[in-house]
Amino acid sequence: MSEQDLEICPASAGLADCPGFRVAGVSCDVRNKGDNRLDLALFVTEPEAAAAAVFTKHALPAAPIQLGRDSLAEHPFLRAVVINSGNANACTGADGLEDALRMRGVVTKELGLPHESLVLVSSTGRIGERLPMERLTKGIAEGASRLTSDSTEGERAADAILTSDTRRKVATIRFRCQGKTLTLAGMAKGAGMIEPNMATMLAFLATDAAVDPAFLKTALREAVQDSFNAITVDGDQSTNDTVLLMANGHSGVFLETDRDRSLFTQALRMLCQDLAEKIVGDGEKITKVVEILVEQAHSKAEAEKAARAIGNSLLVKSSWYGNDPNWGRVADAVGYSAAAVAEDTLEIYYDTVPAFLQGKPCWENREQWRKIVAEPRFTLRVVLGQGDSSYRLLASDLTEGYVNFNKSE
Repeated sequence: MSEQDLEICPASAGLADCPGFRVAGVSCDVRNKGDNRLDLALFVTEPEAAAAAVFTKHALPAAPIQLGRDSLAEHPFLRAVVINSGNANACTGADGLEDALRMRGVVTKELGLPHESLVLVSSTGRIGERLPMERLTKGIAEGASRLTSDSTEGERAADAILTSDTRRKVATIRFRCQGKTLTLAGMAKGAGMIEPNMATMLAFLATDAAVDPAFLKTALREAVQDSFNAITVDGDQSTNDTVLLMANGHSGVFLETDRDRSLFTQALRMLCQDLAEKIVGDGEKITKVVEILVEQAHSKAEAEKAARAIGNSLLVKSSWYGNDPNWGRVADAVGYSAAAVAEDTLEIYYDTVPAFLQGKPCWENREQWRKIVAEPRFTLRVVLGQGDSSYRLLASDLTEGYVNFNKSE
């Protein structure tokens, strides 16, 4: 591996792959179903890690979001994170905040940490119900006793944060810097309510590089913008979205030069994009992932408007599910997106095959479109002909399975 190489590992155990981190996954029966499902993840780092996070902009943020946002603003360093699935601890008022504080306190005590601000709490799941604190307290104690860097426990932790997901989402990247091999690893969850800012998703990222909190925050925000904030399944935003990045400096490599920081930023973006794609690929009951590329827009903001209008259109998404290359619905979505566009400059392609070129449909390519749209993944390229800006969005189709899955909880 050269200094320039960025390598996505073929197998990942999530955060257990990052030196200095220990993890655990346990069952607390948060959902009260008695099924022994893993539903609490705990991870700890030594030494203390610089930390940065991007949280949901939802107007009704869950209690853990309120707590974590305020705590990291004052003290951007962490030793431990605890996450439960099955219950979002959202819309629970003062009681929910008390429960989040109690979870943080239990972790602090079990791990013998000097201060509660070194612990971040995260939750995901059903909105509006109190957490089963007695069961969670026991689960945290069990998790503390199980902490290890073993890959099996890393997989258990990644499974414990899932809700409607059908598979774990983990990724690891290793790269050379200053003559040493550095690691970036992560685990994520998300399958429904997928739309910025960010999605009903959680992502926890770790590195053994030494990075100051200010740069860490900037690098994370940039990486999130092109990954977790560039996906959509159903257009819904969540109360609990969190992307957290921790840098514990275990490698002894401090990222001081522009070159080192650029390499790290590239690796971080690659990690986030890999996890974001795994989220879309596991969208609730989907059958297709569609890469939407909007090009030659007047501005990046307008390119994004056009891409999101397409990716969130129920008509477009339904036609993808039906293997119908209905480019007319795509053109319609672009037209109401508020992006500058004209019929005589608009071009639409399925992969590289043109469907509409500057006012003229390419009906002779109809059979090629159908074959492309029948694939589980394809690219929809839309050229506005108005400028030099572009935007990339990953979207999914919409199925009757999604409706059946979400018509009740």
